[in-house]
Amino acid sequence: MMQILLYTITAILLYVVSDWILVKLEQLRGKPFAARSIVFFMIILILAVVVFEGLQQILSTTPQEVQ
Repeated sequence: MMQILLYTITAILLYVVSDWILVKLEQLRGKPFAARSIVFFMIILILAVVVFEGLQQILSTTPQEVQ
């Protein structure tokens, strides 16, 4: 249950960060992208693959036994 909540919160944050990055890129460019949806999709896709892979690595590690 905790993993579902973690992934949901992460997905929401990815959406917000991706939108922020898109807006900043458009500001640097000086005008909106013609294919804004595709650019947004590429940003969120790259971030999602990196972040969720990292989360999976962190969550799948088992704590070492203390002796």
